[in-house]
Amino acid sequence: MAQVPQTFFDALAVRTWCGLALDALGRAREEIDAINVYPVADGDTGTNLYLTLESAAGAVEAVFAGYETGGGRPSLGDAVHAMAHGALIGARGNSGTILAQLLRGMAQVLGAEGDHAHTDGPGLRRALRCAADSARQAVAHPVEGTVLTVAAAAADAAEGAGGPQGDASADCGTVARAAYEGARAALAATPGQLAALERAGVVDAGGRGLVAVLGALVATFTGETPAAPDHVHARVDVTEALGALGACPDAAAEDGGPAFEVIYLLEADDDAVARLRRRLDTLGDSLVVVGGDGLWNVHVHVDDAGAAVEAGVEAGRPYRIRITHFGTGDAHTARGERPPRERAQRAVVAVVPGEGLAGLYTEAGATTVLARPGEPPASGELVEAVRRAHAREVVLLPNDPELRHTAAAAAEQARTEGIRVALIPTRSAVQGIAALAVHEPDRRFDEDVVSMTSAAGATRYAEVTVAERESWTTAGICQAGDVLGLIDGDVAVIGADVVATAETVLDRMLAAGGELVTLVLGDDAPEGVTDRLESRVRETYLAVDTVIYRGGRQGTLLLIGVE
Repeated sequence: MAQVPQTFFDALAVRTWCGLALDALGRAREEIDAINVYPVADGDTGTNLYLTLESAAGAVEAVFAGYETGGGRPSLGDAVHAMAHGALIGARGNSGTILAQLLRGMAQVLGAEGDHAHTDGPGLRRALRCAADSARQAVAHPVEGTVLTVAAAAADAAEGAGGPQGDASADCGTVARAAYEGARAALAATPGQLAALERAGVVDAGGRGLVAVLGALVATFTGETPAAPDHVHARVDVTEALGALGACPDAAAEDGGPAFEVIYLLEADDDAVARLRRRLDTLGDSLVVVGGDGLWNVHVHVDDAGAAVEAGVEAGRPYRIRITHFGTGDAHTARGERPPRERAQRAVVAVVPGEGLAGLYTEAGATTVLARPGEPPASGELVEAVRRAHAREVVLLPNDPELRHTAAAAAEQARTEGIRVALIPTRSAVQGIAALAVHEPDRRFDEDVVSMTSAAGATRYAEVTVAERESWTTAGICQAGDVLGLIDGDVAVIGADVVATAETVLDRMLAAGGELVTLVLGDDAPEGVTDRLESRVRETYLAVDTVIYRGGRQGTLLLIGVE
């Protein structure tokens, strides 16, 4: 269907572009996933680009909705900054992270137009150049034959739009079309620049996605959708590649690369991020750090996922941490030697409240979703985690009573996709630890679920936290700043000292018996609290063992489990 063209690049053009680009990536998503071979053949580049742009488009729509309530319209700066911020916080994977920086680079130019309601062709030229340059700077070790090459070619072509030196009067449509054609030509040349693409007989997947996004930019200003690239695959048939990839593939990095992909948002200053870049560069590869003004999106492939997260903790406040374990196959092997990817038989997906527990659960084989205080995951995030686990059978551990309905909705959605999901209603991360400890993927699914459910149910849970305001509780009235001890979700102790309150809570829990005490220490807990509790258990309760974990920024001072 023909689109109504936009004459200038204004807020409405940003909105239109985001919508058209999202539609274009939606149509091309499976095709792009199928040709994803570099830097990791994990078959998700199209999906990651789509999810990143979906977040950007949603942020732009939110800005328009806010202005429309008051009868106004956002400025170009409002729209492009919303687009860039939405992409930054929603960026997925290596390709999505680079796309977020491309959009941020454009926003830096377009958002600097001051009170102007729109920009013209030369402004779009400058934005595309800034986008390409800033994306290249965000990648620790740029490689030619990737989306960076395609972005640079688009910017070069845009600068020459209308003539060898570029026509200062060229409109946005002319500049956008030139950028698209330059990117399309560069995309066709990528197999000759990168050996992995040449062996697989495909063009770069990230570059193919960028061409789709630039095609939407052309449609925004001309009302015409340009033809899709005719160099999507040199030797590999996309339908055949899709069949080889399966529904939701995982793959190891080429030539035995790192085992984990680690992504997180980070609140930190520029100096801390510079140190973080250097630290992560020694840990792995595919390092991309994008953002600015105190908020960053960090992406890296490593063998030690815990060390990558710890580096983020040292730099500032990491959150929305996603750790993905790559599989061991490669769908882009020689023609006729492409085995179908097999799903794992069983996996565990768990919601965890802190970075430390995320590392613990990941080491135990679980796929994790991080829940920050006040930022509970939505059902869509849980569904995505179930897909990421890439298993026929999934055990879902919400680890929070408030997430039970959210988890149930996610489980139901996953079942419609053919995944067998069992939801164990764990109410605390310590119950999840107990369930994970008895998980045996080799036994029958029902037996495994029953055993994990029994272990979780046999674990009493408690937490020690600080009251934020005056409130009525089951233990009386508390004041802001009081230390609260909650047992099985109810306030049981109100005190003034963290250690004394924790000891009282522990004594009450062990009065009913127990063989194992689990302590999960938050970052804000006072020094020595776990030593005091461990000594108390050892001296007062015979034959009771204690294990201690560090939970990081988990929202509470201390989690306690008694089995």
